[in-house]
Amino acid sequence: MGKAKKTRKYATMKRMISPRDPRIKENERAKSNKVKKKDPSALKVKELVKYPSCLFFQYNTQLGPPYYILVDTNFINFSIKTKLDIVQSMMDCLYAKCIPCITDCVMAEIEKLGQKYRVALRIAKDPRFERLPCTHKGTYADDCLVQRVIQHKCYIVATVDRDLKRRIRKIPGVPIMYISNHRYNIERMPEDYGAPRL
Repeated sequence: MGKAKKTRKYATMKRMISPRDPRIKENERAKSNKVKKKDPSALKVKELVKYPSCLFFQYNTQLGPPYYILVDTNFINFSIKTKLDIVQSMMDCLYAKCIPCITDCVMAEIEKLGQKYRVALRIAKDPRFERLPCTHKGTYADDCLVQRVIQHKCYIVATVDRDLKRRIRKIPGVPIMYISNHRYNIERMPEDYGAPRL
């Protein structure tokens, strides 16, 4: 006679050690899930988000000519596609002197794109562009730009990336420059300056 096949038992649990087992050390024991009742007479402490002093409600007082514009990788690529001169088009949009700034992360991202985007790399190395050094780890440009904008509210962010736009819209007082209808447009800029929308 052949051996009887052992069928696998389903829905069987692994044998677990009891939480009160003496082999478990005191510091490794699971803490009890008893929730302490809050004292209704105790003072409630609320921590409010600190907003920078440069903001007057949604109006950013640090913004003013010459404008410092943080440029993203895809913004350069789309500008080449639509045949727009970056610095000149920025000036046409804002009617003032514009200094495009490029971070080390964005530069690294363009270099990683390879030979196909060599024109974008040449534009990024233009002496009119101001180079901003990065001190953080990693070369993810979106995080770098968002972090820089949170720290210093004196920049305008130039991007075509939807996700990055969505992240920057959550930060008060930071305008976004984007490309539409073969020209640059600005979003969330105070009304008294900036190019009119078509």
